[in-house]
Amino acid sequence: MKIVTWNINGVRARIGNLLHWLQESAPDIACLQEIKTVDEQFPRAEVEALGYHVETHGQKGFNGVALLSKLPFDEVNRGLPGDDGDEQARFIEGVFSTSKGALRVVSLYLPNGNPIGTEKFSYKLSWMQRLERWAAERLAFEEPLVLAGDYNVIPEPADARRPEEWVNDALFQPETRQAFRRLSHLGFTEAVRAVTDSPGIYTFWDYQAGAWQKNNGIRIDHLLLSPEAANRLSSASIEKHVRAWEKPSDHVPVAVDLALEAA
Repeated sequence: MKIVTWNINGVRARIGNLLHWLQESAPDIACLQEIKTVDEQFPRAEVEALGYHVETHGQKGFNGVALLSKLPFDEVNRGLPGDDGDEQARFIEGVFSTSKGALRVVSLYLPNGNPIGTEKFSYKLSWMQRLERWAAERLAFEEPLVLAGDYNVIPEPADARRPEEWVNDALFQPETRQAFRRLSHLGFTEAVRAVTDSPGIYTFWDYQAGAWQKNNGIRIDHLLLSPEAANRLSSASIEKHVRAWEKPSDHVPVAVDLALEAA
């Protein structure tokens, strides 16, 4: 089963790229971030025509997450628990039936947090604490669980072409990286690093200063696998070529293949 995360940076602006990618990559489950649209304006019909079920948690103009699945949804949960006042659309969970039982997949868009020293950075860290609490509860189910998304976290210096340029950025702060490690240490496996420790592997290139042409990238899009999912990990890959398409997102898809089949 192929599960892919992609920050599409505006689904309506890149609907052509999305439809082409769905046909080329053929994920069983696609986790999208920054759809930047309310639920009613998501291009549902075009995606459904390719054989996908669609569930969204949208927001006008920014944020927003979605799950596109060839498998029918057994359950959908929107919004990260722990703060009833949080209205930002950053989290959606789908539950699916496989031949081995339930599979849980989350599409998440973690707050950017910039500039540091402001309430935006505090919100980022508190959101990560809520995610850690939620994930600990879900791990108790002992089911395959995939936390996929744009984490806005550069885990290690090797995950940036020029780490020195990020030392004052919320994505690379010690507190941010520590929060990511705490989440991982609950028992998750970070899929890409499970298959390679090579440097120079990135998922985001800024639109400015020729970052793509210079390969001045960072790796901030991750898939964390519960032990039950990690045990079925067949491969992980980054679909880097998508960044060279016309009118691209600044992120590229990151994929895992799990040895699971639909029920």
